[in-house]
Order: sequence, then C-alpha cells, then structure tokens
Amino acid sequence: MARAFLVVLDSVGCGGAPDAADFGDAGANTLAHIAQACAEGRAEEGRSGPLRMPHLDALGLGAAIRLASGVDAPGLAAAPTGLWGAATEVSRGKDTPSGHWELAGVPVPWDWTYFPKATPAFPPELVAEVCRLAGTQGILGNCHASGVPIIAAHCEAHLRTGWPICYTSADSVFQIAAHEEAFGLDRLLKLCEDLAPTLHAMKVGRVIARPFTGTCDHFRRTGNRRDYAIAPPGPTLLDWVSGQGGVTHAVGKIGDIFSMRGINTLHKGKSDADLFEHLVRLGSEAEPGSLTFANFVEFDSLYGHPRDVSGYARALEAFDAALPRFLATLRPGDLALFTADHGNDPTFRGTEHTRERVPVVGAGLGLRPIGLRAFADVAASVAAHLGVPARPPGSSFL
Repeated sequence: MARAFLVVLDSVGCGGAPDAADFGDAGANTLAHIAQACAEGRAEEGRSGPLRMPHLDALGLGAAIRLASGVDAPGLAAAPTGLWGAATEVSRGKDTPSGHWELAGVPVPWDWTYFPKATPAFPPELVAEVCRLAGTQGILGNCHASGVPIIAAHCEAHLRTGWPICYTSADSVFQIAAHEEAFGLDRLLKLCEDLAPTLHAMKVGRVIARPFTGTCDHFRRTGNRRDYAIAPPGPTLLDWVSGQGGVTHAVGKIGDIFSMRGINTLHKGKSDADLFEHLVRLGSEAEPGSLTFANFVEFDSLYGHPRDVSGYARALEAFDAALPRFLATLRPGDLALFTADHGNDPTFRGTEHTRERVPVVGAGLGLRPIGLRAFADVAASVAAHLGVPARPPGSSFL
C-alpha cells in the first residue's frame, strides 16, 4: 500500500494571495524576496551568493513561485520534474491553525479574536484569571510584542516577582513566557493548559508556553515550547485516515495544532534538525497506508518573525541540502508533498505573518503540474492517494 508524507515548511509562502491587501500584506512574497536578497548580496551572514535549493527547485519550487505571484525567484529556474503548483487559503486568518486545518481539509468557519494593539492589551477579567491560576498578584507585559525583546524587557522583574510575562501578536494568540527554573516548566505548562479553555471560548486560537533559561543578560528560549490550540471544528485528514484504520504519525507541532486528534504517534524534537531525523526514519519505517504529517517551525520562529533574511536563507538551503536523504527512503507508489501554511516575509515591515499563497511541490508521482488550487485540495489529494474517503470542500488534484 502507498504511503503519504505531508511536510509543512512553516511560513514558506510564495506571494500572490488575491486578498493580501485586506491583511495589509500587498506585495509580500517570502520565497521570492529571500531569493532576490540573496542574488543582490543582501543575505551574506553565514552564507553567500544566490539562494541554492536545487532539489526542491527540481521538483517545481521556482515554477510554483512564478505561478502563484508572477515573480521570478533568482536561482530557482529549473524545469519541473515533480508535482508542482500553488494553493490559496480561504480562512480569514494568516496563522498556524488556520493554515494547517485548511491544508487538512477544514477551513475555519469563524472569525478569530485578536487583542487590540494597546497597552494593556488584555481585558481585566482575563488578567485576573491568569493571576488566579498562576497564584500571582499580577502579570508582566500585557501588550503586543515579539518574544525575545519582551523577555529582555521584563526578565529582571519576572525573576524578582515571579509574575508571568504575557503578550500577544497580530495573530490570535496569548503567549506566556517564564523561566524554566525560577518559575518552573511544569508550572508554566499547567498554567497554559488550565487557561486554554477560557481563551478558546473567546475564539483565541492558541495559548503558547514560551519557556526560557539562563540569566537576564544571557537567556535563551528553549525547545520546550508548547502550543495549546483550539480543537479543529470538524474531522480533518488525520481523522479521515485514522478512522479508516490507517496509521498517522505527527512530527513536530502537528500534535499541538490538531490537539492530538486523529494522531497515533507523536515525534518531537528540540530543533528542526531533530525533526528531520524523525522524517528520514519514518521514510524508512512508516507503515503501508500510513500518513506522516510534519511541521518544520524554525523558518517561521527563528527567522521570519525576527526578519532575519540571511538566517531564513540558511535554513532553506540546509533543508534542501538534507532533502535527498529523505527522498531516498520513498518507496514505489509513495507521495511526498511539501507546502506551507502562510507566509512570513523577512524583508517585509513588522514582525508578523504575511498573507500569501503557498507552494505545493511533490515527489513520487513524476511530472504533474496541478495549477492554482485551494488549501483543502491538499487534504483531498492525500486522501485520494491513500484510498480514504474525503469530505468537502476540497477536490483531489491527483
């Protein structure tokens, strides 16, 4: 029996979203702008020269960028040999749950709650609930912020008072940063878990635990991040496959994003490099008829949000350089799809996700142009490949 591997390169968008202007993101194009920066010598930290992604480009990555946005990405000009196209999101969000759920066949039927760009950002009753659950007299932050700067700003007060550092972003999230030793990792995770139902009832998509260690002068965020996401509003691709007796493997954040629904086995790691080793191992070991659903988050978290163009380019090139190890594990009849959940253009203003189309490129079925598709078509196609009944609104491109 054939197997399927659905690999999400978090935030690796390719521009061209028809509603980008509605989100303030007109002109954003993560992949094309990184490639242009590399070609122009503006991404020289830890690497040099044009963007080098020969393996994904050979499948059709450059062609997917041109299809999605009409833009040529320097260095990505190979004639496609694999499945290639691009996909457009319909959910009214540019966040992780919306993108992943829709890729798995379930567009989001509601509008997310976003906190105002004001200080304080959170309503008093929510702050009171955080304090009650944390056993503290107050919180720190209470504003829109990026993780590293807000920890730097409040680290000393956090260690002195024990108050959690709470912040949000342009996404529908409530994030809590705390020191793993001084506050306690288990305490932080329990706080986020206990608070999640309150936020989910408000249609806030995720409560995110952001643990860190070290001193205030030399702190680092650890790999023990945990996302407590609202449950998908309906059965997803994972449920479809597991409901038909197929085995499902989740790699990385997929378990958090889907609240472990429809997932048989979870494979975690402290870095994308660790997760790639899981992907290679599953390529060799995953059962016939199984689905492996993987997320590689560091493109987004380490390089997209901090607007680190060189770092983003290094990460793309490292993933592509390692890719042949995984592709060599594929068996006849297997399908491996590589896509993204949204954009996060590191050349764009601000620090947030960008509304973009995403590439869809695949190995295992030979040359197959699929054109412009819907996110939900990815789920329908994986289901068709595995012989599993799918649900609307997606339609298979196989």
